[in-house]
Amino acid sequence: MSSTQPPEDPRPDRSTVQQTDRSPWNWVLLIPIVIPLSTPLFNHETPALFGFPLFYWLQLLFVLLGVGCTALVYNRTRRRG
Repeated sequence: MSSTQPPEDPRPDRSTVQQTDRSPWNWVLLIPIVIPLSTPLFNHETPALFGFPLFYWLQLLFVLLGVGCTALVYNRTRRRG
């Protein structure tokens, strides 16, 4: 009788492969952190948009900026497979 062994898996063992999340795209995530911290940008009442002072509608734009940067980094760094 011949002993049959299962074929070896050609893929590398996951325990030996080092995966890292270091990508240059992660630097884009600093944009929505640094820009809202620069208060001279929005320390004004004018221009008003639909009656709202600059401070209020600019805060909403900062949220949209954060969502856009996060979506961009996610799409550029996710692993396909």
